[in-house]
Amino acid sequence: MDLKWSAADTAFRDEVRNFLDEKLTPELRRAGRLMTSVYADHDASMQWQQILHERGWAAPAWPVEYGGCDWSLTQHYIFSRESTLAGAPSLSPMGIRMVAHALIKFGTDAQKDFFLPRILTGEVFFCQGYSEPEAGSDLAALSMAAVNDESAGDLICTGSKIWTTHAREANWMFALVRTSRTQKKQQGITFVLIDMASPGIEIRPLVMTSGEEVQNQVFFDEVRVPKANVLGEIDDGWTVAKYLLEFERGGGASSPALQVMAHEIATVAAGEPGPGGGRLIDDPAFARKLADARIRTEVLEILEYRVLAAVAQGKNPGAASSMLKVLATELSQAITELAMEAAGPRGRVYQPHATCPGGPIAEFEPPPDGYLSGEPWQAVAPLRYFNDRAGSIYAGSNEIQRNILAKSALGL
Repeated sequence: MDLKWSAADTAFRDEVRNFLDEKLTPELRRAGRLMTSVYADHDASMQWQQILHERGWAAPAWPVEYGGCDWSLTQHYIFSRESTLAGAPSLSPMGIRMVAHALIKFGTDAQKDFFLPRILTGEVFFCQGYSEPEAGSDLAALSMAAVNDESAGDLICTGSKIWTTHAREANWMFALVRTSRTQKKQQGITFVLIDMASPGIEIRPLVMTSGEEVQNQVFFDEVRVPKANVLGEIDDGWTVAKYLLEFERGGGASSPALQVMAHEIATVAAGEPGPGGGRLIDDPAFARKLADARIRTEVLEILEYRVLAAVAQGKNPGAASSMLKVLATELSQAITELAMEAAGPRGRVYQPHATCPGGPIAEFEPPPDGYLSGEPWQAVAPLRYFNDRAGSIYAGSNEIQRNILAKSALGL
């Protein structure tokens, strides 16, 4: 794998930089730099998606015939890194990075024609209905029932989903439901697309440790889903889900954002002496942890290249997506811990008004004068820290990912 940038790659980098300089308003940059989790402020994210769509860059990893970009691996990396460096807000992954790939592989022509263009424009905004109160990491244990109504051509869905990100903002959900029970729990599961305006749906927000209301529990009381909204075959939704989870766990590039975070911490640590009189970077223990984190980001970058190369050749990420999920989330947790250490006492103050969270903040009244103790990055640090604790759990816990690697890669 040749990591040298060609003249064409350098020209593309300059094209991306010029585009970002022109299109990223101060408000959008602020929304990107002050994100408290992997999710940007919803309005800013949708505004940025519309700008990218107008340029043809909203979903570069899609096949060209559906609106993707005919980019090389290097160009994908350049775009991701330059966007991060410029402070662009992230786009929701649920539609563009996740269910769209399943639609492209398993969807009917009618499903592709309806959903894919609307995902690009943002007219269709998806949330994910996977986890249930009794089925999280062991997703195949899900029990939300979908009864087949042959006369009406519907599946009647009853049950609940939990930890549903942006359920209140979404107008569609992709979900796994139980259509039959067999001895093997992975069988009898169906992948469905649910209109969130359907009668019988109730959404209750969940307040996270960070105080944000990004996650929700969604209840379904005999909600009718047309069979035309089944993706793949009835009772074979596990095949679709496994394919989609490979993109959720390893379909993007995490290393650029982590490299930027580590660099920002290094800059702060090498700056002016703190209250104790010394620079944080001169603390051998801190310097060693920071150096380890920065080395690990370089390793992660190379591994992401390998996965992107497989995707570019039309292959599934496979077990490598589990490896990337483990490495990226645990490294992100380590870096947010370093950020908290660098922030010092001011990083312990709860000041969400100085940030751009991914959802509403529950039961918080900002000071009338907008007073902030310290710098905005010090206010962001604790919220990122709390949000990142979930990184090793969502998209399949890291323990489950290690089991997948032991079986698929090591044959254990």
